[in-house]
Amino acid sequence: MARDWFMKGDELGHCNCAWGCPCQFNAPPTEGDCHAVIGYQVDEGRYGDVSLNGVRFAEIVSWPGAIHEGDGTVQLVIDDGCSDAQRDAIMRIASGAEGGAYFEIFASVLPHVREPIFAAVEFEMDVAGRTGRLKVGDLADTRAEPIRNPATGDEHRVRIVIPDGFEYEEAEIGNTVVAEVTGEAPLAFTLENTYAQLNRFDWSNA
Repeated sequence: MARDWFMKGDELGHCNCAWGCPCQFNAPPTEGDCHAVIGYQVDEGRYGDVSLNGVRFAEIVSWPGAIHEGDGTVQLVIDDGCSDAQRDAIMRIASGAEGGAYFEIFASVLPHVREPIFAAVEFEMDVAGRTGRLKVGDLADTRAEPIRNPATGDEHRVRIVIPDGFEYEEAEIGNTVVAEVTGEAPLAFTLENTYAQLNRFDWSNA
C-alpha cells in the first residue's frame, strides 16, 4: 500500500524546445524530440514519517518523439547529502509507485529507467527574477536568465498559467543560457537559448 506523501518547493527545467515549449499546449515539440534536465528543491515535504524538508534531486530525460508517445529514458539523481530514508522515499515517489499525478504520468512514458545516482545537486532559483542555476554532479550544469527583447535587450517577462495543471498552475518562462548534460546517450546533449521553466510545485498522492 502506498504511503501518504507530499512535497512543496521549487522546480527549474531546461529543454530543447523554443521559448514557450509547444509541449505545454499539447503540440509536438519544436525539434520533434525532447531532451530535458529538471531540478527540484523541496522546501517542505514528508513521505510517511520521513521528512523531505531540504531534499534536492534532479531528473535527466529524453524522448525520441513527443512526450505522450512514450519510449523515454530517465536518470534520477538524488543529492548525496540525503539520508538513506530520504533517498528511498524519493526513489519510490519518482518511480510513480506511490501515486501522485506528476510522477505517475511521467513514469508511464519513461519505460527506460537507469539506476539512480547519488551526487551533489546544487540548486539556485529566483522565480520572479527568472534566474537559476542547476549543477548535478558531473552530469549536468545549467544556467537560466530572463528572455530579452532582441531589439532593445530589455528583459521580457512571460508566464504560462494552467489552472488545472498537474505539474504547476503558473510558471515563469526564461531562457536557457546553456545546459551541458554528459550522461550516456540519449542523455547527453547541449542546450543554448532554449526553453527554461521556473515554478513552484505542490504535489501529493492525496
